[in-house]
Amino acid sequence: MQAGIILKILGILLTIFSTTMLPPVLVGWLYGEASLLPFLNAFAILLSVGLLLWMPLRCVRRELRLKDGFVVVFLFWVGLGLSGALPLYLSPEPSISVTDAVFESMSGLTTTGATLLVGLDELPKSILFYRQQLQWLGGMGIIVLAVAILPMLGVGGMQLYRAETPGPVKDNKLTPRIAETAKALWYIYLGLTVACATAYWMAGMNTFDAISHSFATVSLGGFSPYDASIGHFESPLIEVIAVVFILIGGVNFSLHFLSWRSLSLAHYLKDAEFRAYLLVLGTVATITVAYLTLTSIYDDFWTALHNGIFQAVSVGTTAGFTTASFHEWPGFLPVLLLFASFIGGCAFSTGGGIKVIRVLLLFKQGSREVMRLIHPSAQIAVKIGRKPLQDRVIDAVWGFFSAYVATFAVIMLALLASGLDQISAFSAVAACMNNLGPGLGQVGANYADVNDFAKWMLCLAMLMGRLEIFTVLVLLTPAFWRR
Repeated sequence: MQAGIILKILGILLTIFSTTMLPPVLVGWLYGEASLLPFLNAFAILLSVGLLLWMPLRCVRRELRLKDGFVVVFLFWVGLGLSGALPLYLSPEPSISVTDAVFESMSGLTTTGATLLVGLDELPKSILFYRQQLQWLGGMGIIVLAVAILPMLGVGGMQLYRAETPGPVKDNKLTPRIAETAKALWYIYLGLTVACATAYWMAGMNTFDAISHSFATVSLGGFSPYDASIGHFESPLIEVIAVVFILIGGVNFSLHFLSWRSLSLAHYLKDAEFRAYLLVLGTVATITVAYLTLTSIYDDFWTALHNGIFQAVSVGTTAGFTTASFHEWPGFLPVLLLFASFIGGCAFSTGGGIKVIRVLLLFKQGSREVMRLIHPSAQIAVKIGRKPLQDRVIDAVWGFFSAYVATFAVIMLALLASGLDQISAFSAVAACMNNLGPGLGQVGANYADVNDFAKWMLCLAMLMGRLEIFTVLVLLTPAFWRR
């Protein structure tokens, strides 16, 4: 383990992250807010810590190894959650504990969108903007942004990229150089954000709301400056725009890159994961609208239609925006939507969950085992499109699924032991591990009434979900620390 290069990179990343305290200061100044010291103090503290880590090691130039990359990613995300909590804790509004500040910060950075704050409409604009900004940075991953900078500082970035990016296959680079890949992804991400903000503004949002909601929409985060979320605007047009960009955010970003480079939509249509993604969301939306209509939850079909589609897409992609209290819907609908979040978005997207490609592979592997029972001697390959996959990929998917279930069970049992009821504990772990946000029962509206121990366990669940289990579990393996 190369402690010097690890500390150097952490110093660089914390220094970069410290600058994220400045945009909320500008927002607060524009709106004439009296106290901006929480952000200025947080900026000074993080900048100082970052420079103290970096300065003594600035001349260290070594190639980052894979093990080092895992350690940096884990330490940085833990440090990020704690660092991001600083202005929230220091600010007089909202007046919250250290535990609550870390929970809100981790929820934002992991794009979970689980909040314990109430009365959002009355909070300072600087705090509201900061929450939205956390989700935008976490959506693509601030480390992927840093990968574009590290080569200029004499540090290779491929190991960080592999540890950070979501999905079962992480070795495919879109461009020959990893820094160029990171830049390409951020250009696309930034372009989608600008397009989303512009669309919201044209639909009637003011500039602040348009930018704030675009941050949370493209990142599939789900935070909103309002307690009523997107439902605050009561605008079907805004809901349509949100659904469109939520769907785009849940798609594999390599498809966006390939389509943009070739100026063709053929890459989407040929992709098996993309087709499965639309099929799952379409099926869940159809069932939701049909059940809402049959049970007469709403007075007319059009209200059931746009509420059903919005909740199905938002929850299914793990965006977490709401226009209705879906946790209060009757029958099986709340559980159906929660289960849809387990599938989540596509690999290499800003979405959470197990990922569509993994669920597709699990389904195909299950089908293959059924066929083997019928034809024991048959050689049956698992294919995505027309491409057969190596057994190593299938094994990795099964391994991930097993680790996911085991981790889910352990955290859920811990929450039950802390006093949460079964529905609340199950849905809270699901919402946090899938980076969804809203749950059922006690955590249907917010997480304000959850005890402190449960909040720390849920922070762990968010982190495990964001880093896709193995990035954290590998550090607990004795073999990882052997030379």
